[in-house]
Amino acid sequence: MKKIPWKKVLYIGFCMILIIVIFCAGVVLYMNSSVSSLVYNNADLRNAPSRQAAIVFGASVNPGNMMPSDILADRIITGIELYKVGKVKKLVMSGDNRVTHYNEPQVMAKFAEEKGVPSADIVLDYAGRRTYDTCYRAKEIFGINNAILVTQKYHLYRALYTCRGLGLDVVGVDSARQTYIGQFYYNFREIFAELSAFFDVHVLHPTPVLGEKIDIGI
Repeated sequence: MKKIPWKKVLYIGFCMILIIVIFCAGVVLYMNSSVSSLVYNNADLRNAPSRQAAIVFGASVNPGNMMPSDILADRIITGIELYKVGKVKKLVMSGDNRVTHYNEPQVMAKFAEEKGVPSADIVLDYAGRRTYDTCYRAKEIFGINNAILVTQKYHLYRALYTCRGLGLDVVGVDSARQTYIGQFYYNFREIFAELSAFFDVHVLHPTPVLGEKIDIGI
């Protein structure tokens, strides 16, 4: 059997890699551009349209003192501001609570209550393990049809695209109020997270942890 010249193998390999890179870049650019007009800065959140609820996406908490990280604190503060200026009636705190000693939604709710938000207007989503799960459960479990998504811009495009892909009418507010340690890592990781979200929405259609529907009074 005739051997394929190694230069041809390298050429074919290079072409395949190039095609994959172009495809991935195209997907990311398409996702971001399709929702970019829906993004508001926290400085002009008063210009955002009113919605049923603000969905505040979870992030890491310090397991030692169970306090929100800087990233999470900024998200909660932005959600509180939306609530206090009357843009939303409810705050949905969606995060990870798959183990008993780690409870993002509870930490988020406590933080908001200490800032003056009534507990009756705070909704806890304990199974928001991923962005896709949070968006899916917002509609299927809590009956939310429209919302303001609250997270940092590096994550906001994916959140907006995912929620819209699952049938929610959403806009987003960028909650960034500072430069975060590890920002380059977050930006780099988001490339792969967006690709994963694209396939979840259009190909895989995974079903997250669900349960009984919950009436949150909206």
